[in-house]
Amino acid sequence: MDVSHEFDTKLGARVAMSEVSMHVAPGEFVSIVGPSGCGKSTLLSIVAGFQTPSAGHAFIDGAVIAGPGAERGMVFQQHRLFPWMSVRSNVEFGPKMAGVETGERRRITDEVLELVGLSDVAESHTYELSGGMQQRAAIARALAAQPKVLLMDEPFSALDALTRERMQDEVLRIWERTGVTVLFVTHSVDEAVYVGTRVIAMKAHPGRIILDTPTPFAQAQGIEHRRRQPSFVTMRDELTELLRTTAFED
Repeated sequence: MDVSHEFDTKLGARVAMSEVSMHVAPGEFVSIVGPSGCGKSTLLSIVAGFQTPSAGHAFIDGAVIAGPGAERGMVFQQHRLFPWMSVRSNVEFGPKMAGVETGERRRITDEVLELVGLSDVAESHTYELSGGMQQRAAIARALAAQPKVLLMDEPFSALDALTRERMQDEVLRIWERTGVTVLFVTHSVDEAVYVGTRVIAMKAHPGRIILDTPTPFAQAQGIEHRRRQPSFVTMRDELTELLRTTAFED
């Protein structure tokens, strides 16, 4: 993609992103991090097909993204589950709307519920679940559509610190098992470096990419050991300093 985007405001046009260009290979886990106003959520929204860029185009498999599509699943900061439905019905909703026949729908739902560890609460209402379990249900609902790309917009920011760390491990485990391509937006440098095989850092005014780099420990065995590696600490600290020093640059 190579896109720019601006919003109309009472004070005139505001440039949210300027000439943001990137390519994501199948199977990558790309973290996008930066301060508020840098355009990272706008970028994700353009990839999702919710917004059309003011200039340029975003593509998936060589085709211009012209709107939402089943090949892209979205997980938001708030889970947006239907509280009057069971966990199973929430997860099954997408395939049902797509016309998937009952038996196949059941198979897909059982598979993703097992993947996210919610098989035991499949018949519970979503409001009965903890915050972390609700987000797992939201991930399961997105995966039930069998997307090529999973888009995650600050999915763990509303969780407490311990649950957030557990969910980071969960999403990495799911990614390793499914091989789905992930674009993951976050405000947290620690989180971006921990979950990504590649980190894209953005700055604001206007939003643009200032760093695009692989994480040096992405292939290390045992995700739970990442934070103990010197390379993790070094990259986290250097990225924090980069964002701090560029925060107010024009």
